[in-house]
Parts: sequence; structure tokens; C-alpha cells
Amino acid sequence: MKTLVPIANGSEEMEAVIIIDTLRRAEFDVTVASLTPGAIEASRGVKLVGDTTWDQINPDEFDILLLPGGFGGTVAFCGHAGVQQAIKDFNEKKKWMGCICAAALALNEAGVLAGKRFTCYPGVEEKLPADIQPVDEIVVVDGHLITSKGPGTAFEFALKVIAECGSPNTAADVRAGLLL
Repeated sequence: MKTLVPIANGSEEMEAVIIIDTLRRAEFDVTVASLTPGAIEASRGVKLVGDTTWDQINPDEFDILLLPGGFGGTVAFCGHAGVQQAIKDFNEKKKWMGCICAAALALNEAGVLAGKRFTCYPGVEEKLPADIQPVDEIVVVDGHLITSKGPGTAFEFALKVIAECGSPNTAADVRAGLLL
């Protein structure tokens, strides 16, 4: 499955790297697209380099869109016209998409959380409208949307993506290989 993972300054490094690494172990074709050229500085100061930049890719060519959290990265995703359009397009076409942590705010900005079951980092709900509120679960699947709470749930999120978008057997094999 062709998977797109955008990153930006302030993205949560554990979430980004765990998503990328775990899906690649399942032989998903993962492309990391940085919103800016060069290395980004993640939320804890770790430098990450994308495979390419957002302006060099066509989101329509991907099967899955996954957004790591981190408040700075989320703010960038909320304000980036290309990411916002990709979220809307994936939702409209019912293509798989997901997010962890604060990145739920980017999905809300694109108008796709209304009427959905989702989860996010505790406290993020305060920045959401009163009628769009998360459930208190580690990973939530609602149709073509997969969401998770935060850095400590990133493996469960990635494994759920593998199970839902690929195969439960592959997810089980990757889990075993990771000693989870």
C-alpha cells in the first residue's frame, strides 16, 4: 500500500518514526514528505529528513495518508493548503487516513471529524468544538479513519493500520518481530 506520511517542524518524532518504521516492516511503500526542504526539527529537537518534499508528490497517487502529531507539526498541517486538500480528498474518496495525538486538529480543520468516532491526545478536545469530541480509547477505527492517542500508542496505531489496510496476519508477524 502506498502510504504518505507528512512531517513538519514540530512533528512528534516518536509517532512519525514508529509509523514509518512499522509500516515499512510490513512492506508498505511509505513516502515521508516534508512540508519544507531539508531537515525538520521535531518536537523534542530530533532532526528528521523526508524522502521528498510535499511539493514534489501527488497525494492522489497514495492509498493511505497518516499524520503524526506534535503541536508544531499539527499547526503546520492545519495551515498547509496542500495537506488540508489531501485530507478532504482522502475523506471524500473514502481512502484510508489516520492521525495520532494533536493531529486530530488538522482533520477537524479539514472538516472531516464531524460525526466520526476518534481519539486524540488528552487535552486536545479542549481545542475542538463541543459537538466533536473524542472517545477515551487507545486506537479507534471508524470507516476509513484510524486515530490514536499519542507517542505511547504509536505501535498500536501502526499495527492497526497494517491490520486494516493490509492483513491481520502481517500485523501479527510484525508485532511478533518487534517483541510487542
